[in-house]
Amino acid sequence: MKSGVLIVDDLYFIRIAIREILEKEKIPVVGEAENGLQAIQLYEEIKPDIVLLDITMPLMDGLTALQVLKSKYPEAKVVMCSALGQQKYLIKAIQLGASDFVVKPFKPERLINSIKKASEV
Repeated sequence: MKSGVLIVDDLYFIRIAIREILEKEKIPVVGEAENGLQAIQLYEEIKPDIVLLDITMPLMDGLTALQVLKSKYPEAKVVMCSALGQQKYLIKAIQLGASDFVVKPFKPERLINSIKKASEV
């Protein structure tokens, strides 16, 4: 992984928890955003290897951000991460180009495996 992961979640404590999991595994975190608009802006500045993208966020939700990212940057690797009960978005996210979908609350191993899998594609 050359640059790292951009964490996108509207909840600060979730971003911190994900950062700790990734850093423990020596996976660099290159940025954090709290909504889809910030995610797109940061993606354009940083060009991270992976975007870990929540679905339910203010201003721009994750599915819309995914659609914008994949239309502008088809090479973007995006792992969706959302709460239990939002699996209905799984098929839509995959259709829009997401590499994987991790359901919160997740086990750290599941998150790490998903990011590693996406980085290998």
